[in-house]
Amino acid sequence: MDRAAEKALAARAVALGNAGQGRALAELTRLLETPSAEVRRLAASAIGKLAGIADADEAVGALSSRLRDPHPQVRQYAIKALKAYGHAAEATRHDLEDIAANPAEKEYNRRDASLALEVIAEALRIAEQNAVRACQKCGRAVAADEYARSQRAFQRTYCDVCFDQVFLERRNWETQVDLNKTIQAADGTVVQSDGERQIAEELAALGIAFRYDNRFRIVKGYAIRPDFYLPEFDLYIEYWGMEDNLDYRIGMLEKLKLYQQAGKRLISLHAHEKPRLRQALREKLAAHARVPSDPAGLTDSAAAP
Repeated sequence: MDRAAEKALAARAVALGNAGQGRALAELTRLLETPSAEVRRLAASAIGKLAGIADADEAVGALSSRLRDPHPQVRQYAIKALKAYGHAAEATRHDLEDIAANPAEKEYNRRDASLALEVIAEALRIAEQNAVRACQKCGRAVAADEYARSQRAFQRTYCDVCFDQVFLERRNWETQVDLNKTIQAADGTVVQSDGERQIAEELAALGIAFRYDNRFRIVKGYAIRPDFYLPEFDLYIEYWGMEDNLDYRIGMLEKLKLYQQAGKRLISLHAHEKPRLRQALREKLAAHARVPSDPAGLTDSAAAP
């Protein structure tokens, strides 16, 4: 983009924000996709100025994609703009938490993300005080303490009776998942399959920090357990090792849909790739990060037969 065009678009973003008209959101959303980081930064700032005027869900959706912008100042202005939307920005809380906790992130972005989380939490508290709530399973009216308990545990609204039922079901499921973890990777991570072992060992060899099977990570209000999450890159990895099983495949497709709806960056690895799983992982990682072609001399010959 030439400098004259960039200046014109930057001025347009500022003008749209200052005009304070909700219909400007569509144009500002398009400006968020321009090649110029300066234009994207100013567009994010302008959307923040439309809080209380523009459609909150659409604005938050547009801004949330910029939390993964390659330019740190664009991320900063997206964070600040989301703060202006208060409780409407609830869906971005986990992304903001990751930014606040990411040691590779700029310090000012970590600070601003923490501040945004505080504002969103307080806005939610105020909104919830006036809300009428019903159990999502039985429809019974839910008291404030029941609501707080179920939201804290499941990010869902349950009465105490249904909470106990869901808690028991979830505990049994969690126990079964943990019992399935019988394979230990070289770094000590205990996983469920040899494919996951190879992934864990390759990530460790690359020096990439990861969280394995992190519980209750929320995507669009749903609790999921990603196989691997890479906080430095805000990137997820799923190893689909049982696609021949119909029930497994149905669950896989539902999970993929959640990732897509939430705009999460995902690497999918499949059982048919296992003979060259380490290489496949490196190739797919290369789209998101700079990685050695063969770290520490590891090749797929190290994989289990």
